[in-house]
Amino acid sequence: MVHVAEDGTIAYGSPDFDWSILTVPTALAVVRGQLGFSWLEVSDRLATLTQAELEWEPGPDALRVVRRGTERAPRTLGVGEWVMEWPEGPDSPQPRTIAWLVAHLTEVFFERWEWTFGPHERRRDAVVFSGEVGAAVAGLRHEVDRWRAGVDALPEEAAFAVGLSQATEIDAQAPFVHLVAHLNRELVHHGAEIMVLQDLHRAAHVTR
Repeated sequence: MVHVAEDGTIAYGSPDFDWSILTVPTALAVVRGQLGFSWLEVSDRLATLTQAELEWEPGPDALRVVRRGTERAPRTLGVGEWVMEWPEGPDSPQPRTIAWLVAHLTEVFFERWEWTFGPHERRRDAVVFSGEVGAAVAGLRHEVDRWRAGVDALPEEAAFAVGLSQATEIDAQAPFVHLVAHLNRELVHHGAEIMVLQDLHRAAHVTR
């Protein structure tokens, strides 16, 4: 990326990312840098997401976010008007809509924040989802932003603290930096899926 500063000089990289973190030789700096830059890439794409792209079903029986009572999956997640359809099992071959991927990332970051920096009360089944693009993206931004704020506020010695998060049994037994790396992988993995589905939808629309 290239941007022009206020003084007219040209600089490389996004001004929305603190590039100086890439010079810090600590474990937390590594995962913070990966998280920040990965979210910048995904966030830029989400800013252009349309309602049609959000809802597009890339294959039969795709997992969706729908109004309660209209779901076609036997299991759902979420409270309120909208629910995300839950896969039949961990190895389910069902394709996923962008709406589902956004909702999944939302509940992942929600639960990890709640049981790391929050009051340790609510689980992912307490998340309020939306099938409308503006609210869905805003919900994910909220969860990622507060997770990033929590991670950024930690002292360096917390990187290898065990039990800092109580979200899962594994989290409670692992040095904290492993959890940050895991959520980074979730963001990179599902963020890439969102981008590919967005590209495929746009290519099909242009072809038609």
